[in-house]
Amino acid sequence: MGVLRRIPLVLSMAALFTGAVSASAGARQTAPATDAVSAWNASAGKAAVAACISPEGPGPAEARLYAMTHVAIHDALNAIDRRSRSYAFEARARHRTSPDAAVAAAAHDVLVPGLRELSAYAVPACIDAGVASVEADYVAALAAVRDGRAKTRGVALGHAAAMAIRDLRAKDRLTTLLVPDFAFPQGTAPGEYRFTPGTPLAFGPRLGEAQPFVLNAGSQFRPGPPHAVTDKRYTADFNEVERLGGDGVTTPSARTADQTQIALFWVESSPLQWNRIARTASLHAGLDLWENARLFALLNMALTDGYIGSFETKYHYNYWRPVTAIQLAATDGNSETVADPTWTPLHAPTPPIPDYDSGHAVQGGTAAAVLRRFFGTDHIRFSTCSTTLPAGSQCGEHGAVFRRFSSFSQAAAENGLSRILVGYHFREAVTVGIDHGSKIGRWTVERSLQPARHRHDRKGQHDGDDHYGK
Repeated sequence: MGVLRRIPLVLSMAALFTGAVSASAGARQTAPATDAVSAWNASAGKAAVAACISPEGPGPAEARLYAMTHVAIHDALNAIDRRSRSYAFEARARHRTSPDAAVAAAAHDVLVPGLRELSAYAVPACIDAGVASVEADYVAALAAVRDGRAKTRGVALGHAAAMAIRDLRAKDRLTTLLVPDFAFPQGTAPGEYRFTPGTPLAFGPRLGEAQPFVLNAGSQFRPGPPHAVTDKRYTADFNEVERLGGDGVTTPSARTADQTQIALFWVESSPLQWNRIARTASLHAGLDLWENARLFALLNMALTDGYIGSFETKYHYNYWRPVTAIQLAATDGNSETVADPTWTPLHAPTPPIPDYDSGHAVQGGTAAAVLRRFFGTDHIRFSTCSTTLPAGSQCGEHGAVFRRFSSFSQAAAENGLSRILVGYHFREAVTVGIDHGSKIGRWTVERSLQPARHRHDRKGQHDGDDHYGK
């Protein structure tokens, strides 16, 4: 990519943590918009929060929304100057087509209908707020582009690119499969999934059947089975989460203050957090529009496929959650585990999906792998904030807490650890999940949006009629 030489030793998240709104105060964040692609990445996150899709909403739907947005942006820019293989839209733009107008129209035309499609996951007022956020950013973005043919051509190009990815993904089934199943058959044997306290349902049990962006199928990198509940490794994992993952009120917890911060910090939506991290890496690497378009499209396609792969794994094995295992340990056939019928995780309720593997860990492994491959190194230092810490310490607040990392892999590891500390997962689900995600991230970068190899492949603009918008 030729970007490694421009990456400084330290990336400061304080410079660009946008795209989220404080979960407690709803404060709007403003960040330096280095280019149109990064600005729209931040705008997409801001709109998802306003629409109540993030920071703790349906992650797969959020990731898909971002992926489609950035594929449309990528393909629109690729029509202006072909630097990599397109995904859904092949065209050649005319000379003097505005890239910024094309980016704005592509993003707008995916985000607005995409948010409205998610009305089942949020109250109408929230969706309306998300749409209003996008519309306001769209008006501002177009106002900054000089009126004329270049702007008009850019808008038409963006519209066409957005329509192409929307048509292509219209039947991917992701949003239709992302539904609760109150009649899902619960297990009865030790280790089998049961409804978790407070959530008498299984969420998205068939999501693994959704069409991925780049994977051949959700089962492509499915890991082997989890530990048997009589295995010594299971006993160690059981004791660890029981000791560290409790709420500290109903049941005692040995977590330190820093471990509690880690647990709550990473409760935040994975797509929201990892896009924030990617924006910072992009800013300090000095990426241009086209490089950013490829980066964010790869990242979000991989994150979406990571969810599909993890859900496929979860419902293939139907492994019980720690809260169930701890409360029912007297019946698990393992003499080394001790039941606590009132044990409650730090951040209740436990998500109503099976334990293995950890979807959050898969997301971290996926994102870290994409970023490592894209930038050509893992050893980049950065810091990042969160919108799910206690009020006063969230992104955009005066006392915002930033956690610091020396590599993408270190952040992914802490993200995975957080799921033990919050009481949601056994360690095996985390370890396996990170590895599962790494495979998905590597596959995505290696198989999609490959850079154009020859000069003639990169020529995008021409003097003839437009090949779009007719």
